[in-house]
Amino acid sequence: MISFSENYSLKQHNTFGIDARAKYFFEFTELEDFTIFLNSNESLKDEKLLVIGEGSNILFLNDFDGLVIHPNIPGIQVVKEDRQNIWIEVGAGEVWDEFVQYAVDSDLGGIENLSLIPGSVGAAPVQNIGAYGQEVGNIVEKVKGFDLNTNRQVEFSAQQCEFGYRSSIFKNVLKSNFVITSVVFRLEKFPEYVLNYGQVEEKARTKGEINLTTIREAVIEIRQSKLPYTKELGNAGSFFKNPEVDTEFAEKLKIRFENIPLYPANNGKTKLAAGWLIEKAGWKGVLEGEVGVHEKQALVLVNYGFATGQQIFDFSTKIKQSVIEKFGVELEREVNCIS
Repeated sequence: MISFSENYSLKQHNTFGIDARAKYFFEFTELEDFTIFLNSNESLKDEKLLVIGEGSNILFLNDFDGLVIHPNIPGIQVVKEDRQNIWIEVGAGEVWDEFVQYAVDSDLGGIENLSLIPGSVGAAPVQNIGAYGQEVGNIVEKVKGFDLNTNRQVEFSAQQCEFGYRSSIFKNVLKSNFVITSVVFRLEKFPEYVLNYGQVEEKARTKGEINLTTIREAVIEIRQSKLPYTKELGNAGSFFKNPEVDTEFAEKLKIRFENIPLYPANNGKTKLAAGWLIEKAGWKGVLEGEVGVHEKQALVLVNYGFATGQQIFDFSTKIKQSVIEKFGVELEREVNCIS
């Protein structure tokens, strides 16, 4: 199935609910259709390009003056198996949480803590989504897709994906130049459960024996208690990354703010909780016009009505400046802001 439109509303393709419009919009469910489309529309290759999934990590600041590509390829297929693992190839258009449910129902571990994260499978490696001690980059075997510069199909191994904290080669070097069509995941038949984050273990134990199902249920319950449902309140989940600072600087912050949570990071760094910084800077629950910080989770910015993307961006800039002034820490936006 293919669909091509001009002056297309993107409101249903971003969880902030911003009514931006795309000059051109193309959706496809088969890679062959995509290659035919490109070869038949040479002039469109010169347009500004944007690849989107479910739009759960995007903030449109304006209309998009170019071509938006929406790979909606379905399919879940076992491609290899051994005693310890199963390798499963999943189409970019599959809903991420439905794939998590599939894995848990199949008694396969590795992504149960990533339950209820919005978005598509194709977007998961772009952002290297993570939660409660798991990151998708740890179970990606390879990413398949189409290189728009060379017009050929390409595969990236996990190492070539250059996964980092909420980052990958697809978010940086290959941004808007590569269309992910499927992802191969390596799931575990005998997983070691990750329970030492937040209330995961405590909540899971209230549901019975600790297993993949009770862990998934616990994570869903925790997320639903803290995060607004995107269909009811426009948001993109965590708007800012948790900043990493030099450990020496973090220790000085600890002297000034004794309750500040600190977490060890790589390369002698210490990770801070962006939500804590925002809350202590006085922003939790603050509302300006139709934009605000969620009352239960300070990391989440919310479109309470008909806010524009620019209004949300400007609001986030005020938060960034406030945190710098109070803590000397610069927050980085996790959400991809598209101008």
